Formats: sequence, structure tokens, C-alpha cells
Amino acid sequence: MTDGGAAGPGSHDFETVSTETVYSGAILGLRLDQVSMPGGRIVEREVIEHHGAVAVAAIDDDDNVVLINQYRHPIGRRLLELPAGLLDLPGEDPLVAAQRELAEETGLAAREWAVLVDVVLSPGFTDEALRVYLALGLHETHRPEPELEEADLEVVRMPVDAAVRAALAGEIVNATAVSGVLALAAARAGGIELRAADAPWAGQPTAFLRRKATQKSED
Repeated sequence: MTDGGAAGPGSHDFETVSTETVYSGAILGLRLDQVSMPGGRIVEREVIEHHGAVAVAAIDDDDNVVLINQYRHPIGRRLLELPAGLLDLPGEDPLVAAQRELAEETGLAAREWAVLVDVVLSPGFTDEALRVYLALGLHETHRPEPELEEADLEVVRMPVDAAVRAALAGEIVNATAVSGVLALAAARAGGIELRAADAPWAGQPTAFLRRKATQKSED
């Protein structure tokens, strides 16, 4: 028997009672939130605020997906990834950012764009989310001189079917690449029409951008 005065599952309002900023750096911030739980308890939750991001599943005329092999310092090795980058400019259009990242990391542009999939990467502790675009009709464009890790990027073209197998075999483990490659395979298998490139993105993270803007105005 349930308590007639208690709200049912899925109806609790998880109110943030208080919040404290512990760290605010170049690409992320850490805050401690006190959050009300069902039953009246108040518990602490660590939240990493992060820029939103975009990535591109660029498919050439031979049905290869364009990947990059990039060094990632936190894990100390190179990963096969989709071209991608942060939305770290206030008001930047995600599609424009994706087009920029594709050019900067591969020297390619595309004639056709669509939204492939939106992903919330690790909602247990961060608001980080990304949008993966599908890009078709590839052609070469100007590529700015790369810097830092990007100066070591290797561009790899892999058949889409081989990329799917590599993801399922644990050879492609970057979350963005796995999401994009498998979403593309699922869309093709199901004949699913993709969203327009300018489709609304309700889950785009903005908290960290707002924080940085506030800090800048106070300096």
C-alpha cells in the first residue's frame, strides 16, 4: 500500500537548494549543488559544466567516413574520432561551428548537411552534450595551419561498414565516433529521414558559456 499523500515515481521536483562554484577554467567548471531528494533528504551533487560540442560524420563519394587519429592526453593515447570541436563562442551557430571544424581538421567542406544524432555524454556528472552532423558531397577547402595536438592529426578514410565493425569490435571507442557511426548505420538500415541541419537543439549546454561571459564582464 502506498501513502496517499506521497507523489508517485517520476513526479518529484529535484530542486537545487544551493550551489557553490569550486573551479572555473578554460573549458569546464565544477560546481557543488545541494539537491532535494524524494523523502526530504538534501544531498550534494558534483556537476561539471562544459561547452557544448559538434562533430561531423563526413562521408565521401566512395562511402568512406572521414576520421581523424588524434592524441588525447587524459588517456595517453591516440583515438580514431570524427572531426569535432567545442561551441565556445557566445551565440555561435552549431552548424557553422561544424563546418569550421571539418575544414580545420581535414581540409574538407560539404555541400549537404543534416543532423545525424544528439548525444548527452555522461549525465551522471556533466551537462556536456554534442550534436553530430552528417556531411555529404565533400570537396577540398582551405585548411588553416594546425597547432598543438592538431598539428599531429592523421586523417583516415574508412569504409562505413568497416567503421561500424571497428566500433563493435572495440577498435573505435571515442563516444562521439561510436554514436555517429552507429547512428548512420541505423538510419540507413531503417530508411529514417534525418533532421534538417538547422533543427532546434533543446539540449545544447549554455551554463558554462554564461559563466564565462559573467566573469569577463566582472573583470
